[in-house]
Amino acid sequence: MGADLTVRFRRLIIIGSGLIGTSIALAVRDHCADVVLSDRDPAAARLAASIGAGTALPGGPATYRGAAADLAVLAVPPAEVPVALFEAQKHGVARAYTDVASVKQAPMAEAAGRDCDLATFIGGHPLGGREKSGPLAARAGLFLGRPWVLCPTGESTAATVAAATALARACGARPVLLEAAAHDQAMALISHAPHAVASAMAARFVDIPEPITRLAGQGARDVTRIAAGNPLLWLGIMSANAHPLADVLDDVARDLAGTAAALRTAGDTAVTDLLVRGLAGHGRIHDSQKAEGS
Repeated sequence: MGADLTVRFRRLIIIGSGLIGTSIALAVRDHCADVVLSDRDPAAARLAASIGAGTALPGGPATYRGAAADLAVLAVPPAEVPVALFEAQKHGVARAYTDVASVKQAPMAEAAGRDCDLATFIGGHPLGGREKSGPLAARAGLFLGRPWVLCPTGESTAATVAAATALARACGARPVLLEAAAHDQAMALISHAPHAVASAMAARFVDIPEPITRLAGQGARDVTRIAAGNPLLWLGIMSANAHPLADVLDDVARDLAGTAAALRTAGDTAVTDLLVRGLAGHGRIHDSQKAEGS
């Protein structure tokens, strides 16, 4: 894909100054002469700038002035990507564009429907994050050693792919090329369904007596940790990837329903089957990540 860690950007514009956008800005400071920050809430861009992430733009892309940036990063939720891309391209803020949303098919389809220039756009998704949000939660090392999925549109030019690849590597991530459909199916399994399951488990604690919640140990905290994410943000993510996510949740629900039925009838075989398959699946995740050095 041609890019490497020696690539330096002359200018980046990052549209969206939340956790991911600000973390990218902090990570690329040594690889970019000029990082420009934009957000629909100007205070967020100013806050990101105050911690050294770049220079805050007083408004949206329409207020951008100067030579086109090498790359514009759309660090906005999935539903906002098409409009953000259209506006940024209309004002010519960059020569290439990428996003960081965890869903790819729906935003790409809508962008095509808006007649966005898909030759200068490539979908992107850095697989790094935290339960906390906002620029103050940002970390320069958030993406170190993590996969950064890149999904060409089918029209993406080599220069566009190279620019997004260079960004991923400048952030210390590992670029991975995937088709948009494969990405969304993968995210349903490894990210979106786990969040839904964690939320379902955490919801069991809403109405229980306070003395019981005080007994919750590491197991409960581990299982429910990611349920601390912003509900509105996650509603948008899950809705944008609804069918692949629903398929995974159906599979999980069948396993849990079968286990519940087996427990009521002392069906140890079915319960053991779930536990054994769970152990095997956990081992596959651990082994594959160990092989990647993550």
